[in-house]
Amino acid sequence: MAGLAPAASARLRTGLALAAFGAVAFSGKAIIVKLAYRHGVDAVTLIMYRMLFALPMFALLAWWGGRGRAPLSTFARRDWLAVAGLGFSGYYLASFLDFAGLQYVTASLERLMLYLNPTLVLLLSWLLVGKRVHPTQVWAMAVSYLGIALVFGHELRLEGSNVVLGALLVFASALSYAVYLVYSGQVVSRIGSLRLTGLATSVACLLCIVQFLLLRPLSAAVVAEPVVWLSLLNAVACTFVPVLAVMMAIERIGAALTAQTGMVGPLATIAMGVVLLGEPMNGWIVVGTVLVLGGVWLLTRVRPSR
Repeated sequence: MAGLAPAASARLRTGLALAAFGAVAFSGKAIIVKLAYRHGVDAVTLIMYRMLFALPMFALLAWWGGRGRAPLSTFARRDWLAVAGLGFSGYYLASFLDFAGLQYVTASLERLMLYLNPTLVLLLSWLLVGKRVHPTQVWAMAVSYLGIALVFGHELRLEGSNVVLGALLVFASALSYAVYLVYSGQVVSRIGSLRLTGLATSVACLLCIVQFLLLRPLSAAVVAEPVVWLSLLNAVACTFVPVLAVMMAIERIGAALTAQTGMVGPLATIAMGVVLLGEPMNGWIVVGTVLVLGGVWLLTRVRPSR
């Protein structure tokens, strides 16, 4: 940070701190979910509690982001369809598939697979939008997926065939969120980033609550007390707060540097998984993690193709 004006240096430090905090807080979600599963709760009930607690906060965010903008009554039909579609893909479906997958895979593998999002966004942009892919980006993706293959293969030998199901669910979660990222950029300019996040996430919260009401009897909401407290912690500390932290980081240091700083996320998940969940740590996981993070880092360094 040498050579920067004091104000710019402080802004950079604050942005980096917010980005790192957001990444670590997001990573705690997998740990909390795994801890909750120890109390016999299922994915439908667990995600219902998380979204029930998160709904008021994201509704408030939607209101806050809409200040000074056109009222919701002026939204065109395409705007409501965009909000509903993005909420379904980016927050409801991605979250549910992730929660379901965590029943079968370690928190470490889950976080590494979700960290493949930049590669999936690139592939979808190429397939759906016709964006050109640089050869270096292809190599970067290959390195990342090799890392996932190493960790997945190791976990498959230890845990058995259920790992395949879990990995497929988590990968589908990452793909669903990548769809959200690809299409949300086309909507942000019309609705605003804060407002879109608040509205789309509120839609997802309602979908998760309705899903529970359709698939489970009300008696299923009676769960062990730790599940309720863990879900509240998940909703606040690992969902709403990191969303705000990452947004503020992007405002200060930009999306690219925020994404690069977010590499501490998988490392934090692995560390918390070892300490709090007793998950294994060995050379396969270390090498796989280095490959995944190295590939994503290289991907972020390539100048985007037009």
